[in-house]
Amino acid sequence: MGGMNMGLNRASGIAALAAGGSWDLVIIGGGATGLGTALDAAARGYRTLLLEGHDFAKGTSSRATKLVHGGVRYLAQGNIPLVRHALHERGRLLANAPQVTRRQGFVVPCYRWWDMAFYGAGLLAYDLLAGKLGLGRSRLLSRKEVMRRLPTVKTSGLVGGIHYYDGQFDDSRLAITIAASAADHGATLLNYVRVMGLLKTDGRIAGVTARDMETGTDYSIQAKAVVNAAGIFMDDIRHMDRPDLAEGLSLSQGIHIVLDPSFLASDDAILIPKTADGRVLFVLPWLGRTVLGTTDTPIETASMEPRAQEEEIQFLLDHAAEYLTRAPARSDVLSVFTGIRPLVKVKGASGTSAVPRDHVLMVSDSGLVTITGGKWTTYREMAEQTVDTAANVGHLPSKPSPTRDLRLHGWAARDSAATDPLAAYGADAPKVRAVLAEQPGWASPMHPDLPYALGEAAYAARHLMARTVEDVLSRRTRALLLNAAAAVAAAPAVAGVLAAELGRDAAWVDAQVTEFTELAGVYRV
Repeated sequence: MGGMNMGLNRASGIAALAAGGSWDLVIIGGGATGLGTALDAAARGYRTLLLEGHDFAKGTSSRATKLVHGGVRYLAQGNIPLVRHALHERGRLLANAPQVTRRQGFVVPCYRWWDMAFYGAGLLAYDLLAGKLGLGRSRLLSRKEVMRRLPTVKTSGLVGGIHYYDGQFDDSRLAITIAASAADHGATLLNYVRVMGLLKTDGRIAGVTARDMETGTDYSIQAKAVVNAAGIFMDDIRHMDRPDLAEGLSLSQGIHIVLDPSFLASDDAILIPKTADGRVLFVLPWLGRTVLGTTDTPIETASMEPRAQEEEIQFLLDHAAEYLTRAPARSDVLSVFTGIRPLVKVKGASGTSAVPRDHVLMVSDSGLVTITGGKWTTYREMAEQTVDTAANVGHLPSKPSPTRDLRLHGWAARDSAATDPLAAYGADAPKVRAVLAEQPGWASPMHPDLPYALGEAAYAARHLMARTVEDVLSRRTRALLLNAAAAVAAAPAVAGVLAAELGRDAAWVDAQVTEFTELAGVYRV
């Protein structure tokens, strides 16, 4: 397989672009869906190129609720097929990438007897739909058991609860793991290369034009099939194909606030099944913090750095106060992150929580394949269907997808008792340790309030295609999400390490620190 040992290497990727030649598939967008599609295509043996205008998982794919789940609330909406598919994919993902996923226990606290029966029956159905890919049986809990499992939950009126299991993951770490897996199978993946237009021959899509955002160099790239996996920006690509098309997305944003672990003080998460506006709310333990989310706010336009609205922050704080003994205040918020859902427009749906979360695959008259909607949990299934369609459009030899049981890069069985800070690297952890030992100070924390070593920045630049301070502090590590102020404090040291790795000068370091500090303002309340 070509490029087997190159791994994620931007220089070799740019060289492959410059060399020309035709690709079987060009994929636009480096989020969950695009990366999954690149892995699926490369694993089948197709010559595959993925182009991302920013960084991998820069948009929605790094701002999920961190759950690999069937979607308890889609069950309530009666969307059984979506839940069944998602539960089966959940099981596969936990098996294929144990280094960045894990089983997570949840408690639904109940304040009315009727809720025990209602949610208990729903979660029993959830277990049954998961079949042999289930993670463990749900069961009813007494009031006493709920209090033992959730020491910080409000006990006034509490009658009992239900315990069940779902999956949890680190989204942008999974994204980079999928990217590395695609590279292992011979795909070429490039970040900071933006698609500027589509090439056509006799009215059919024949490739793309793209610009390396670091050098300004333009490339004309031939392809048998082009996949639009641009997420919330999918309409921008569709308009390159047909400027007259109506917008296909209805956008909604969801925010999450990150708090100190003491607010939950439990290994179990809390599922609040119904808030005032009919949403599901989660209080989750994640990477040593408590994450509270999410909201569902319709928005007009997509942006790379959506901002949490005042009323959304207040909504989460108010609801947390209803269920937790210690009400979080604004001053307790370590970080707030916001993701935009690319929901497919449905005629007659009122409010975005009513819009289905299923994915949609479209092929335009000129042959542009667009995949949109869906959720992280079902990324693999979406990718498989997308490659089937693209192979058909591009008249590629038909080959079955091998990804159902394909172990992802760095696969390593997770020891549930392990609290190794390098666990997310899986089998690559020894390579990371070797890098940390290279320079004095590299094995030390980037900041006392962050669980990452400074040398991880060097590793990210060498092996994970990190190009900026933001790439390192927001996505290769999750520093920005865990503690925005600590991430800002760590930025100068991280910029220094990156500059040495990437051959940048002092002016670049200053610009990077300024840019990152400005960006981090969006994550602070």
